[in-house]
Amino acid sequence: MGICRVLALNPEFEHDPDRRSMMITTLRAVAATLVTVGSTLALVVSGPAAPASAGVLDVTCTPPSSNGISYSPPLTRSPQDVTIDVTTQYGPCVSAGNPALTSGHRTISLTQPGFSCLELLNSGPVTFTITWNTGQTSTVSANYSATVVGAALVDVRTGTVTSGLFTGSTVVQTTTGPATDVLLCTAGLGTVSGIYSSVSLEITSV
Repeated sequence: MGICRVLALNPEFEHDPDRRSMMITTLRAVAATLVTVGSTLALVVSGPAAPASAGVLDVTCTPPSSNGISYSPPLTRSPQDVTIDVTTQYGPCVSAGNPALTSGHRTISLTQPGFSCLELLNSGPVTFTITWNTGQTSTVSANYSATVVGAALVDVRTGTVTSGLFTGSTVVQTTTGPATDVLLCTAGLGTVSGIYSSVSLEITSV
């Protein structure tokens, strides 16, 4: 119903300019509110925009893929110079675009000064290179976050392949191992000589 018709149905407003002006203002506000509500309902009914298409899985590696780390001397709660050896075995791996790719590995050996078991629950940037059974490599730049979930030490690394096979694709790697030694060490009640974890890896192109 239009504003003029509402006023026509209420002739007393013709003899009271103040009430007439107030009524016009109120009706205009109500009309504006109805327009806004109508627009909102239209958006709800039509639903959100369709999500972007899902990425294409370049390769996935599942357990018994594994990650073994040894510390020499064993980690304590006090910082010390430690030699760290890491061996990661990826496989079985499946790649629709590279069916010959079935496994991979990476090895690291370094001496870390001032290292303690408290560092095992840190987060930060990391770079690593995977060598595939095809002889190709993928270098990954990622951020990692290590947390204790129940009785497990869970390390999640998310990032991007910066060079080599699958360059530009996103990476999610999760390692899951026992947290008992780590928790005892961080409490000052034990040491950590090594950690053995299962590994899941997904590399996905956008």
